[in-house]
Amino acid sequence: QVQLVESGGGSVQAGDSLRLSCAASGRTFSSLLMGWFRQAPGKEREFVGIINRSGDSTRYADSVKGRFTISRDNAKNTVYLQINSLNPEDTGVYYCAARLGVRLTSLPREYDYWGQGTQVTVSS
Repeated sequence: QVQLVESGGGSVQAGDSLRLSCAASGRTFSSLLMGWFRQAPGKEREFVGIINRSGDSTRYADSVKGRFTISRDNAKNTVYLQINSLNPEDTGVYYCAARLGVRLTSLPREYDYWGQGTQVTVSS
């Protein structure tokens, strides 16, 4: 089992930046691909991005490219999501997820473990 705990969310103004963190435990962190998703009110969960085990390869949704950056620190068992130039459309619950496979997938069903989420609210 893998436990994932997100933190760093909050209420911010448009144009601000946030860094979300996700701490993992229960399994060798460097064996996991780590992804981020978000879910806006009344909408389905949306893929944001994913990072490979070593941290040298990432994949992002087109909607966030250029503003979102995923990184990881395997020594700290933590993955990060840096979000710049926040806008109200970024409002939602942000989830991190862990995947045991090797492919950088965007499909929620292919992730094995999920955190409880952290709320991000952006006001204009």
